[in-house]
Amino acid sequence: MQRKRYAPGRTGPAARTAVVLALGLGLGIGLTGCSSGTPTDDVAVDAKAGPAAAVAPPGRYRTLFEPCGAVPPGTLKDLLPGAAALADPEREQAYRGSAAVTYDTDRRVGCAWKADSPDVSHRLALDVERVVSYDTAVSDDDRAQEVFVRKQLAAGIPLAPTAPPTPTATATPTATGATAPVGASTRPARSAGGTAPGTTAPPTPPKGTAPGSTGSPTGTGPSDPTPSGPAPTGLEPRVLVGLGNVAYLDDVLKTVGANGRERVVSVVFRTSNVIVTVSYRERTTAAAEAPDSGELQEKARNLARLLAERLEE
Repeated sequence: MQRKRYAPGRTGPAARTAVVLALGLGLGIGLTGCSSGTPTDDVAVDAKAGPAAAVAPPGRYRTLFEPCGAVPPGTLKDLLPGAAALADPEREQAYRGSAAVTYDTDRRVGCAWKADSPDVSHRLALDVERVVSYDTAVSDDDRAQEVFVRKQLAAGIPLAPTAPPTPTATATPTATGATAPVGASTRPARSAGGTAPGTTAPPTPPKGTAPGSTGSPTGTGPSDPTPSGPAPTGLEPRVLVGLGNVAYLDDVLKTVGANGRERVVSVVFRTSNVIVTVSYRERTTAAAEAPDSGELQEKARNLARLLAERLEE
């Protein structure tokens, strides 16, 4: 029996076209499978990123006022009494003031005035600073408060006391039946004289009394009072209330030359992210009386109030 000859498959144009179509279909299915997983991967990455961090709010002020024109003429005449005796050109210059040289008038400005007489000279200076925080987690107001606190501490004025937190812990009974806060020591603390609370310390004999005597003074006159410091006058450097958000006043008296004396009163206050410093000084010679603290403080505080109102406009 004759064997039938083997005939290979089609090798013509139709066969080649079928092969190309099959390959193209397979490649398309593979690309579709790869692209179908892309949105899922994107969602997973976004979920890991978490919420965006909060940005601290900006300060209230973006610009500053012109300082040399911020003081009314009547106030300048009161602060610079010696200018009234000057010639017209010099008097006009004294009231005009001299602007401080700054690199950015939106960040810091200043102005100074002066008027001299034979026995007394006066100087007035304003410094206005707008504080900007470059940390997105710290607001401009908080950064300005940090600058203000550094100024206050540098002047040697303690910060205003804060109210202590209200205790919330329950009280525990003590050995005597009283109550004490949780965590507090129940051991009685000794006083400065070394005696425990609740006991009576032996009386201290007055000066001039021998130890062990009854405590009666040996002399006929009254016992010597205990020496103490000068009584407060209310004019000491201190924290001010009712001026801006926070404020303080500094008062320094020093000797200048052989017999001259100079008193410098500074009032510093903060409103939002702006810090204003009013510096008012008076210098006298030996023939004039020493600068009066109360008068200079009142004038400086009045000017500071005017500037605080100017910032509120």
